[in-house]
Amino acid sequence: MSIDRFILRKLGTCQEANTTFNLLKLFQIRVLKAQAEEEQRIRHA
Repeated sequence: MSIDRFILRKLGTCQEANTTFNLLKLFQIRVLKAQAEEEQRIRHA
């Protein structure tokens, strides 16, 4: 299972606010990193 799917699955079942917040921040960081990598790939293509 990919890390992203794991995070999403945990978000769906998590009931602790602090853990939910941390999972959301982690997912946001992963999305921003992927966007930056895609933009870099497009610029150098």
